Amino acid sequence: MPEMTPLAAGLAIGLGAIGPGIGVGLGVAKAMEAIGRNPEATGTLFLPLIIGLAFAEAIAIYSLIIAFLLFGKV
Repeated sequence: MPEMTPLAAGLAIGLGAIGPGIGVGLGVAKAMEAIGRNPEATGTLFLPLIIGLAFAEAIAIYSLIIAFLLFGKV
């Protein structure tokens, strides 16, 4: 069914971006709450926050790669 390939690629990137988007939003919100309560903890929170955001964004990139593979552009 080649006519369903664009739909599958669109769903792959669309659904694959929902989870990381929510995760990044929640992660940053909680980090900002923690910094607001305890400003001295900024240095302690920074590295784990950046690593967590990178892992969440990696999932979105994987879904983009899957969408490209479905289209056969890679």
